[in-house]
Amino acid sequence: MRVLVVDDQEMFRLGLASILAAQPDIVVAGEAADGREAVARVRSLQPDVVLMDVRMPELNGIEATKAILADEVSGHRPRIVMLTTFDVDDYIFAALRAGASGFLLKDASPAELVAAVHAVHAGDSLLSPGVTRSLIAEYVTAAPLRRAPDPRLNALTDREREVLVHVAQGLSNAEIAGRLFISEQTTKSHVSRIFTKLELRDRAQAVVYAYESGLVTAGEGRRGGS
Repeated sequence: MRVLVVDDQEMFRLGLASILAAQPDIVVAGEAADGREAVARVRSLQPDVVLMDVRMPELNGIEATKAILADEVSGHRPRIVMLTTFDVDDYIFAALRAGASGFLLKDASPAELVAAVHAVHAGDSLLSPGVTRSLIAEYVTAAPLRRAPDPRLNALTDREREVLVHVAQGLSNAEIAGRLFISEQTTKSHVSRIFTKLELRDRAQAVVYAYESGLVTAGEGRRGGS
């Protein structure tokens, strides 16, 4: 797994890189000190995961994330983990819409850092340790919803819609399996088909899509994510 570390604070950036480099299955592909450099580094290094600071000079993490995921020059689409100081931050809402795959608090432990990178790389988790499900409730309350249902929802089976609702509530595959009385492997298969049919990259996009398409309402999200 190749990781790019992006942060304007050199000591913090080097600390992250050192922790990750010590892992046998992680290679620190490079570092960047601001958003513009991050875009260029993703083009040249093509990392699997980018750890992206939210607040940086030149180009902030939100704008850099948008630029990377819409870059037609390289066409490379890494998973992006936003680094933030607070667990509920206005920037995080914008990051979800920009396509970020996960979030990590800057005071996370080394073990939490490594676990978050693995989880986002696998596409298995929206929220990294320390960022609670209250984020979903806050996001969907603030986010404008589409007026008309997305016709792509018609491609989903009833069971797949049910699974997507639970994903939008912040539940893990194991939790969804328990609620629906199916195996975890079956749940994973449903999630994979949902991603394919709706052209979604990961659970973060699935959550945003479920609310913005009108499949799930803010009230449903809060009840399911408590």
